[in-house]
Amino acid sequence: MKRDILKFLKTATVFTIIFTCSFYISANNGDEDKEHHTQGKISPDDLKVGERLFHGLIITGDNTSNCASCHNTAVIDTFNWNPSALDLALSTENMDSASFANTLLNPVTKRISEVHENVKLDAQQIVQIRYYLDTIKTSGLKEHKRLVSRLAFFIILIIILLAAVTDLAFTKKIKFKPLHGTIILLALVFIFKIIYEDAVALGRSQDYAPLQPIKFSHKVHATDNKIDCIYCHHTVETAKSAGIPSTNVCMNCHELVREGTYSGRFEIQKILTHMEKEEAVRWIRIHKLPDHVFFSHAQHAGVGKLDCSECHGKVEDMHLLKQVEDLSMGWCLDCHRSKKVNFIGNEYYEKTFEDFHEKIKNNEIDSLTVAELGGENCMKCHY
Repeated sequence: MKRDILKFLKTATVFTIIFTCSFYISANNGDEDKEHHTQGKISPDDLKVGERLFHGLIITGDNTSNCASCHNTAVIDTFNWNPSALDLALSTENMDSASFANTLLNPVTKRISEVHENVKLDAQQIVQIRYYLDTIKTSGLKEHKRLVSRLAFFIILIIILLAAVTDLAFTKKIKFKPLHGTIILLALVFIFKIIYEDAVALGRSQDYAPLQPIKFSHKVHATDNKIDCIYCHHTVETAKSAGIPSTNVCMNCHELVREGTYSGRFEIQKILTHMEKEEAVRWIRIHKLPDHVFFSHAQHAGVGKLDCSECHGKVEDMHLLKQVEDLSMGWCLDCHRSKKVNFIGNEYYEKTFEDFHEKIKNNEIDSLTVAELGGENCMKCHY
């Protein structure tokens, strides 16, 4: 029996190693192509020195932070108020050498002045840093090596399952048949578990929190500066969509406010640039329902008087906006079955459901839920 187990494990291990190696090779080919890109005739030594300067491996002043501690050179999944190295490279690509040096050594904003206070760079070092930023502009931010993905694990399970079935039915190298049964059973359990979980999660994006083209903080605007949600999302009570504010709405405040507490002028400057070019900011949509679902903000926020946080969570506490709920049909129905409709003082319900309004007014019934008013009817949301 031990010999049979060792034979099977050896076969399965070989299959797994071959698949995993091919997976990593295909995944990393793009990264290697980027790394081999060269910048004209720039000296490799200059590029190396520029990289070391940026990462603080060469000291340029007393008690100074290295550039990479604020400006990430790799893709990150956390919120960073500071521009990435790629952002810096793109925003300074049209600067001449003197302007670039002046930006580093004599910044005009309060935040950058504090951070760059003790930075000391000579002309050659500034050029070398810029060479390094140019390589990032071309290759992009580094991506972390990926672990074996869920898909790869699923394929490995399929390979193990097929190997066990093939040996059981045809090759019969392993004589101890209960081993085949155990492996097949375990593989099937995990395969169906993955299929079930992915099927349930299809079309759902709970905790989705993409980095936006402009680092806009709801906490700064809604909590710190007490700006009402409706000021920016002005159609939330009257239209299907809450609306995304145009740049001219942003400029109502930022015509005067040109420097942020956390990001300095960098992020606000993006608004000004879009305004000057007459280009809309390409925000990344976070909350998205399937096409076969109808949802109206006017019905929920306008008529139903729901607070934004009931669906979107505590947005006023978020620097980086994320999808808090899974927005599944079950989640919607749970709310419809438990949420009591406020009839008193609501003109829409008084006119639309006169009989119910009178019964509540005469204390014949205590309250009504959304479900009791048709909130479980399929055609209310799917038509």
